[in-house]
Amino acid sequence: MILIAEAGATSTRWRAIDAQGRVTKARTGGVNVATIARATVEERIAQAVAELNPSGEKLERVHFYAAGMLEDEVSSLFPGAKVECASDLLAAARAVCGHAPGIAAILGTGSNSCFFDGERIVTNVHSSGFILGDEGGGAALGRLFMSDFLKGLVPQALSDEFAAAFQVDYLTVVREVYQSPTPAAYLGSFAPWILARAGEPGYAHDLVIANFKAFCERCLLQYDVARYPVGVVGGFGKAARDLFEPVAAGYGIRISGFQDDIIDSLVRYHYE
Repeated sequence: MILIAEAGATSTRWRAIDAQGRVTKARTGGVNVATIARATVEERIAQAVAELNPSGEKLERVHFYAAGMLEDEVSSLFPGAKVECASDLLAAARAVCGHAPGIAAILGTGSNSCFFDGERIVTNVHSSGFILGDEGGGAALGRLFMSDFLKGLVPQALSDEFAAAFQVDYLTVVREVYQSPTPAAYLGSFAPWILARAGEPGYAHDLVIANFKAFCERCLLQYDVARYPVGVVGGFGKAARDLFEPVAAGYGIRISGFQDDIIDSLVRYHYE
């Protein structure tokens, strides 16, 4: 049996492929040991294994895509299995490129990108986080908007609408951005609201376009985009595809597709 896990901060998608090629599914809470107690991680892994492998079929391989996980730690939970721990960026590359060379881009709350040669990540323009980078992502968009909002640079009608929708004030924003443990998630939470108002020309549209242009200019153009297409992973990227794709095309960047849930693409990659 092959076990595949794709973990985020709040949830983990699991797939198991048995000896006959049948696929079963499970979902648990997040399994990032950097932010969650190891005992909780072990409990969630045990829960998934019990659900996916009730007959106790021998586990041959485990592919674990998660931040903060080390192969030595995971291997101890799967004695006798060959364990691979890998990043979300490698998961994205395998999902959109398969076994062929290509460029992978993550556009979610944060952003990232790489050139994948069909086996490994060869080049990675560092995402640098939402303060120094993450261009194109939801948190970067939220940061741009919130900076303008606090300085009174958002058009009045849109500013009033935002204030009424979220009931934000200066001290709350400062506390959430500078003192909370999840500032990127806080800023990224405003991205869907901004995106919903970006369909027509105006401030929101221009802000979204500027965010995507920064991602293309500062990240994607460092790869050989004339030769290789870019596959995009992430819910924000897929939701904004009608805005992002024309921006990318303006730089000669071809988009091979958008995926917001990559676990089944990873099943195909590993089963092949």
